[in-house]
Amino acid sequence: MLPPPPNRGLFFLVLGSICAALEFVAQANSATDTLNVLLIIVDDLRPSLGCYGDKLVRSPNIDQLASHSLLFQNAFAQAVPPEHCVVCVLGQHCQQAVCAPSRVSFLTGRRPDTTRLYDFNSYWRVHAGNFSTIPQYFKENGYVTMSVGKVFHPGISSNHSDDSPYSWSFPPYHPSSEKYENTKTCRGQDGELHANLLCPVDVEDVPEGTLPDKQSTEQAIQLLKKMKTLARPFFLAVGYHKPHIPFRYPKEFQKLYPLENITLAPDPQVPDGLPPVAYNPWMDIRQREDVQALNISVPYGPIPVDFQACSFLTIILTTPSFSLHCLHISQESSEKGILLYLLSENPSELLCLCFICGYTGWQPSECLG
Repeated sequence: MLPPPPNRGLFFLVLGSICAALEFVAQANSATDTLNVLLIIVDDLRPSLGCYGDKLVRSPNIDQLASHSLLFQNAFAQAVPPEHCVVCVLGQHCQQAVCAPSRVSFLTGRRPDTTRLYDFNSYWRVHAGNFSTIPQYFKENGYVTMSVGKVFHPGISSNHSDDSPYSWSFPPYHPSSEKYENTKTCRGQDGELHANLLCPVDVEDVPEGTLPDKQSTEQAIQLLKKMKTLARPFFLAVGYHKPHIPFRYPKEFQKLYPLENITLAPDPQVPDGLPPVAYNPWMDIRQREDVQALNISVPYGPIPVDFQACSFLTIILTTPSFSLHCLHISQESSEKGILLYLLSENPSELLCLCFICGYTGWQPSECLG
């Protein structure tokens, strides 16, 4: 069992849970020497899911999975797994309120104070220390380690390589349609394409006729099928982009959630006496064409109520986007998600621990005031 590092980074508990669960199941089943591990990381996922008591979001399959798994209400627990899989869905906790340092922190088990990364502009192995990662640990102990989608933050913070070759047995997979995420793919009421924040799309009409998370799911399923034929244990990490901005999602999801059913936060105002340094003027969102058209003053200009409602709805809609691709949200969906594939296709052949974690998470005004 991996000894705990001296740090107590919050998301290290994912690794601690993996190790505890591995030991538990190994003792319970002497015929099984090793277990496979599936780690799913969801960018900006907030716990707006039925298993967390949300009455609006439809997430029947992740709720079903959570009903016979370990569900974390807070990231302060060791895992005692069910027979085949455990799901850990973490709340809105992060060590730093941007992507790269949070991911480096929980994938190394070290706080940003140790990794010396608070933004996107350094690689911890060069600037802080040659700290091992969760996948690296598994790789060095005989596992085939694979990365699909956004696991490490791309760029300098992961050495432009997703920390290869240290963490991964093969070059990480990135969906080819990623390059269109911030381009003009949103068809507006004027019939023209725009680079919008709110972006319901006909999937067939976007470049390549697909979306990044859909491609990541398809790749992950292919890898799971391939690993079934091999005798080696595996660690598969799958990183989903949504509900990170821009909010691109299949527009047919809109029929699940009528706009009139969406309620706003009861107190969306900037708190009295809030220090300016504590306020995020969301400059990245202001760059989107639909937000620019609102002509909102910087930094505190009020957002029109109808745009607030559409924004909140879109956060909800991109959460089912994750659920659809990953967990087969509705019975009518033709695409089989990773976890249902895992659970339905002879689970004893893919005896695994399955962990789901969301980090950072959207808070559209609930915490103001």
